Amino acid sequence: MKLRIPSSRFDLSIKPTDRVLEVGGGHNPHPRANVVVDKFVDSNYHRSGDIKVLTHQQFLSADGEELPFEDKSFDYVICAQVLEHVDDPIRFVKEQVRVSSRGYMETPSIIGEFLIPKESHRWILQEIDNKIVMYEKEQIGFKPVMDFGYVFQEFLPKNSLGFKIMQQTHSDLTLMKYEWQNDLEILVNPDSSYFRDFFTKPWDEEACNRFLYKRTLGKEGLSSFSAFLDICQSVFKSKVLKR
Repeated sequence: MKLRIPSSRFDLSIKPTDRVLEVGGGHNPHPRANVVVDKFVDSNYHRSGDIKVLTHQQFLSADGEELPFEDKSFDYVICAQVLEHVDDPIRFVKEQVRVSSRGYMETPSIIGEFLIPKESHRWILQEIDNKIVMYEKEQIGFKPVMDFGYVFQEFLPKNSLGFKIMQQTHSDLTLMKYEWQNDLEILVNPDSSYFRDFFTKPWDEEACNRFLYKRTLGKEGLSSFSAFLDICQSVFKSKVLKR
């Protein structure tokens, strides 16, 4: 079942004593993972750089649809930016539920996939009614007009403080973040127009209210100020302290 929507992949309910698996750490493994597995060791087609393994981590070449671990071998499993690539999402998710009782799933959202489409992404996803709903791109005729990846991933983060604040306060615009416990419910290519319309038709006010979470002016201001302080702290550490 769904537990909550973390603010980022570093805002996870992981205890200090938890043994953590990451499925598909790729070029950017989570520092909290004890064990990292990846399917495509010799190809960067599905990621943005060579595989990286931190000094404290054990790395295994393995398929996420057939993990080489006993049931409940881990306390927590992290899977970020992987589900949209897989061949069999139901089997892939079942394997994570089998080896762990808690975890975190992150993928591009519908908006994220339209703004930053990737050829390697087979699926487009959105959380709807506490379920992860996903459609194969070919089945719904997904055809983005342009790829704005450089704008949103490179140019604006480097040149716009306002955009960096928005990334922190409204990360759900481009990402689907889902922390779960015991089970993870997904729907693959559902026939219902109730789900399909969110993927194929323009969003109206009802859809925006459902997915983009209105805040009061006070909460919006507090969130923006907190993000600003966090960005300043990060810049100070990287530029002044060289960390």
